[in-house]
Amino acid sequence: MTPSNEQDRTGAVCIIGAGPAGLATARALRARGIDYDHFERHSDVGGLWDIDSPGSPMYEAAHFISSRTMSGFSGFPMSEEFPDYPSHRQVLSYLRDFSTAYHLRDVIEFNTRVDSMTKLDDGTWRVVRGDGRAERYRAVVCCSGVQWVPNLPSVPGSFSGEVLHSSAYRDLDQIRNKRVLVVGGGNSACDIVVDAGRGAASAVISMRRGYWFVPKHVFGVPSDVFADSGPQLPVWLQQRLFGTLLNALYGKPEKLGLQRPQHKLFETHPVLNSNLFLSLQHGDVVAKPGIVATSGSTVTFTDGSTADFDMIIMATGYLHAVPYAQQYFGSAQHPELYLTAFSREHEGLFGVGFLETNSGAYHHFDASGQMIASYLDDQRRRPERARQFAALIAADRPDLSGGIKFDKSPRHQGYVDAHALTRYRDGIFKKLGWHMQQEPGRSVPTGQARTESAAAPR
Repeated sequence: MTPSNEQDRTGAVCIIGAGPAGLATARALRARGIDYDHFERHSDVGGLWDIDSPGSPMYEAAHFISSRTMSGFSGFPMSEEFPDYPSHRQVLSYLRDFSTAYHLRDVIEFNTRVDSMTKLDDGTWRVVRGDGRAERYRAVVCCSGVQWVPNLPSVPGSFSGEVLHSSAYRDLDQIRNKRVLVVGGGNSACDIVVDAGRGAASAVISMRRGYWFVPKHVFGVPSDVFADSGPQLPVWLQQRLFGTLLNALYGKPEKLGLQRPQHKLFETHPVLNSNLFLSLQHGDVVAKPGIVATSGSTVTFTDGSTADFDMIIMATGYLHAVPYAQQYFGSAQHPELYLTAFSREHEGLFGVGFLETNSGAYHHFDASGQMIASYLDDQRRRPERARQFAALIAADRPDLSGGIKFDKSPRHQGYVDAHALTRYRDGIFKKLGWHMQQEPGRSVPTGQARTESAAAPR
């Protein structure tokens, strides 16, 4: 049954979300003259980088984990006045400057939530907003982000204190003078426990296993710049050389209470943090293994030790959920999308931002948006080339591991190596004659675009 207020926009594309992925996609569509509507549930652009956006996982101590040199969109590098690793407020200002520079803001309908979307028999998509209004589109690009639905496992036993997910943490005022346990080994866990080490009564980090920790600077330059400045070595040699370098920089992790990693470097998501080891060395933070039980305020760890806490912060990641369209994306842990962006099962459905990789993400958002826009443009102007790419979406199964044996944990399902993804994607651009088009009438070869504003390498 067709809603009485449904509008026919079948000549247009719908973009959902005005964070970095949505903005990159909007620029790509606009540059090709493709008609589109753009919805954002918050009052401004920025996505999760806007700490004032309801549900944002941002916290005051958050900074980019890739450097400004190796981050940003093609043709629009981050300001050289930014520090090597910009704060969340600087990243937000960059995104807002980007939206203004490419005249993207005027198209966006702010304070507009999408409640559901339905694939219709004629191949079009019905998108229903929170106020009940509906439109039909030829295609939908979901750019609503993957860090809005917390993955919150239960705490074993009966803990009497406060338990919250890291997405609910904002600043020191929440933890001041409290005994705080942070659970997790990722970038957020490390940032938050270092924060706690400065203002909480006590700060402990609990990790179930060992991780490789990469400092943000190596020999005075950002780690991603350092890694990109040398020759591209075989993966096994990179693992051996950089692993030896990290051990020389940090020493044995066991001396600080951390577990030794049981996997090779690059096989899990990189943790870039220079402050955790310093906090451990100063005694501001204490490391513990995984939790085995709780009773009242007491937590028991797998090594048999115990400690009392007022608060447990679970820095345990997020589900890649799309609540308004989950039935079309399948797994909420990691949707299976061709080149991380194209639905294999549903023509006209795309996702930008559903990406787990060992690099900065903005170049990949940019390139995915450009590929989607090129494909949609070809459907109207060069249908034979569009059919050629559609055949790839359906049948192509590239190996994007880059020779790395990624960890078997849920987070690393569908994980891709940034260099392998970029090389493969560039090959398709070249084969099909596509270009990174930033403005009407201006296109940039993919290699040049990557030089202007590259992704952070492993």
